[in-house]
Amino acid sequence: MTSSIPTSARKIPATIVTGFLGSGKTTLIRHLLSTAKGKRLALIVNEFGDVGVDGDILRSCGIESCPDENIIELANGCLCCTVADDFIPTIEALLALPIPPDHIVIETSGLALPKPLVKAFNWPAIRNRVTVDGVVTVIDGAAVAAGRFADDPAALEAQRLADTSLDHDNPLEELYEDQLACADIVVLNKTDLLDAETLRSVRDGVARGLDPAVKIVPTAQGRIDAAVLLGLDAAAEGDVDSRFSHHDAEGEHDHDDFTSFVVAFDRPVELDALLDRLRSTIAAHDILRVKGFLAVAGRPMRLLLQGVGSQVQHHYDRLWSPAERGGAALGGRLVVIGRAGLDAVAITASLVA
Repeated sequence: MTSSIPTSARKIPATIVTGFLGSGKTTLIRHLLSTAKGKRLALIVNEFGDVGVDGDILRSCGIESCPDENIIELANGCLCCTVADDFIPTIEALLALPIPPDHIVIETSGLALPKPLVKAFNWPAIRNRVTVDGVVTVIDGAAVAAGRFADDPAALEAQRLADTSLDHDNPLEELYEDQLACADIVVLNKTDLLDAETLRSVRDGVARGLDPAVKIVPTAQGRIDAAVLLGLDAAAEGDVDSRFSHHDAEGEHDHDDFTSFVVAFDRPVELDALLDRLRSTIAAHDILRVKGFLAVAGRPMRLLLQGVGSQVQHHYDRLWSPAERGGAALGGRLVVIGRAGLDAVAITASLVA
């Protein structure tokens, strides 16, 4: 007798959260965890860089529905490139837990193409046990308003030809478009930085490149209830071929256009002086992203710092543990992310001066 329950209903749903560097994915997931209302979640964090900042931020939430053992960090490369080595075994490990999760949330790195990851859910080892409940693409509304990405390829090409300082082979626009094209829902984040007219313009521009069925949800600081993002029942792996990607004709892709390195501090920092040096260094070296934890002189608490372009945010998130205080975290560490060719020696010298 054939069951009347849809196949997707018998599988554990997974939500893929994608978006460019600094769009606000981690902040959004943190809010999602806090509004899950008892749903037992598992979280896979695909970190770019050597310091597990995003996983540590999410572990500090202390949310019962997502215990520490259900948060798994993958720092060995982009998930869309290491499906067989990293992603599939991780999913199998979650499925083997004594109490499997009700829902899996996957935060991709800012460099990930979502489509190969969606395709991975068709692998024989997991295809009958998990399904892609939905792909959530988070975009930085302020960045889009500033013209860092264009939805009209013709207009983008005209802009490139008119401005000889632009990189005509810049892959970032393609990555942005791929992330939008794979989305079941788009989160237009950082709307608090936009006036009403600019917000309307950005939203209209994003909508032009989307399937009409894909909803755009404006928000500030990633404040979206889990009920909005979970339970889409998209079964995206079933229609993955209809989701456009610039890389459809390629067997593989790489991320040689990006690099990251760690700046370590051997003593607590003077915060105001470091912030001044950080902002000037970001401007001088075209750094895309800075994130990490710092020990501040005279303060017992750990400082979480995140920078996107010229915007640098920071707050104290918790006390340093005795083990951290006596170890490598004496002064803290920052991950610096940018285009290939960053002068790590000069940037490090500038920040630790």
